[in-house]
Formats: sequence, C-alpha cells, structure tokens
Amino acid sequence: MMDDAKMTRLKEIGKHTIAEVIGLEITNVQEGLVKGRMPVDARTHQPYGMLHGGASVVLAETLGSVGSHMLVESSGKGAVGIEVNANHVKGVRSGWVHGTATLSHRGGKLHVWNIEIRDDDGDLVCTSRLTVMIVTRRD
Repeated sequence: MMDDAKMTRLKEIGKHTIAEVIGLEITNVQEGLVKGRMPVDARTHQPYGMLHGGASVVLAETLGSVGSHMLVESSGKGAVGIEVNANHVKGVRSGWVHGTATLSHRGGKLHVWNIEIRDDDGDLVCTSRLTVMIVTRRD
C-alpha cells in the first residue's frame, strides 16, 4: 500500500487533468499493481446512457501510467503512454467501474501493463493493454 505522502503527491499531479474532471480515483498503488475507480454517470456516459469506451481507456491509461511513474520518478524519469488498446465487453449504465493494472513487463525503456476493468458486481467490462515509454522528465 502507498504511504500518505505519495498519495498526496498523486492527487497534486492529478489536478486539472482529465482524470480529475471525470472523477477518477486512485485507490491503491504498489510496485507493479495499481487500482482505481471511476464513476459511471453523465461525465463518463456516451449518448446512449452507457459508459463511454473512451472513459474506460482513460481509466486504463491512467492506472498504468501512474504505476510506471511511481516506478521511475525517483530516478528523474517520466512515463508516457505510447499505445493503448481496449476490448469493451459489457455495457454499464451507473455505479462505479473498478480497474486493476498489473505490470507484465518492466524494461529500461518500456513498461507493459494489463488492465482489467470490472463493474460493481465484479463482471468484466473492459480489458486493456498499455505500453508506456520511460523518458527523461523535463519539469
């Protein structure tokens, strides 16, 4: 589990981002594992009143990117998503979706994450894979 200082830092860097706008919350960060949740409401709906696939992709990419960021931040590096794919397998109209990102490859230049997004009942909503490039930060 992540300490309070790191959780505060994540909240700081998440301000004024798409994650904040849609109500995405990071709930757990460990080495190689990140969990979060996102509301299914007007902010994340598509016109038919269901969870927008793009919102699921935002959740997936955010979880994996946060995981990579936490792995490389202390070495002055940054993490940027360079490829994401997603299969949307179930529609959701309300409640929350819960994502779990698991690191499947940790290289010096690339990380690969597998992300599962499930509804409140635990049913699979979306499965995704994210490739993250490790870069020199330019703060």
